[in-house]
Amino acid sequence: MIGKLSLLVAATMLTQTFPAHAAQDTLHRTAQEVVGQGATGVQIRSIRDGRVRTAAAGVADLVTHGPVSTEGRFRIGSTTKPFVSTVVLQLVAEHRIRLDDPVEHHLPGLLPEGKKITVRMLLQHTSGLYEYLRGEPLASEDFAKFRFKHFDAEDLVALATVQPLDFRPGTAYSFSNTNYIVLGMLIERITGRPWGAEVTERIFLPLKMDHSSAPGDRIRIPGKHARGYLPSGQSLVDVTEMNPTMAGSAGALISTTADLDKFFRALASGRLLPRVLLAEMTRPLPFTNGYALGLETRRTPCGVTVIGHTGGIPGYATVAFTSLDGKHRVLASLTLGHGPGNDAVHALIDKAICA
Repeated sequence: MIGKLSLLVAATMLTQTFPAHAAQDTLHRTAQEVVGQGATGVQIRSIRDGRVRTAAAGVADLVTHGPVSTEGRFRIGSTTKPFVSTVVLQLVAEHRIRLDDPVEHHLPGLLPEGKKITVRMLLQHTSGLYEYLRGEPLASEDFAKFRFKHFDAEDLVALATVQPLDFRPGTAYSFSNTNYIVLGMLIERITGRPWGAEVTERIFLPLKMDHSSAPGDRIRIPGKHARGYLPSGQSLVDVTEMNPTMAGSAGALISTTADLDKFFRALASGRLLPRVLLAEMTRPLPFTNGYALGLETRRTPCGVTVIGHTGGIPGYATVAFTSLDGKHRVLASLTLGHGPGNDAVHALIDKAICA
């Protein structure tokens, strides 16, 4: 549901050797191809050496058949994680927490192996904590039963801690949203304020991300937005409205492609973190599949390394990546239908950076 995207989308960017109109035409074709692979709608923002291009395809609503806006808001799912990680690393920079602090030091009694699991392990998914979304009562096939239910962070962590660890802390990698629910609790314990308030004050406001929000229990997406769907047999069910506390600090944020671009551009430039911590954030371990501290890193076929995160939550999928120098950036929202698959979208990400 939330996590390394099960259904993704990306854009194609062309080098400056191509005429501007050719690059724009290619972007539009890419958007149309994504819809042809099963999405109900898609909006794409691509930036190459300072030139911004946008494209959209499909429909924003299967009832009205209105067009998808390139300025619409959407649920960003696990693309929330770099925001949470950035706040945690800012607290490290302020000497209020250390990356290698045991969780037990700050949240005593929360985790059964809290003395062995560190903040760093939570950030890089090497804690071994069980994925709280893996089974009852939050199994994806039962989404309708809990769609509007409020969940406290403690509730979600408890679903995980009744299960044994997947592995000994620090010895392996497994993407688990539980890690980022704990990090949200950690932010609140250290600052005395909810994680969403800290993201808002430390990131949204200074970067003027005016169309981004931490929704709390609010079930609606504010402003202009495309509607999201889930398959039900051969049909699609509208799941736009939901209580996002089921995702919490692992995936509840709402944003736009323009706002996400502001964040990733600022992050890559060193505006949000000291260089030494940005280096930590972008350095994966050999066994973490390119995952660092709240960021996915990807080495493209043309040799350009990109950082960012994919995101998925019922009805919506997100892609947000930037090259380390900030010259190549791709941000997209896909409103889900019956596809596309991972391999096709990963190929599109590579093409977006290398074309």
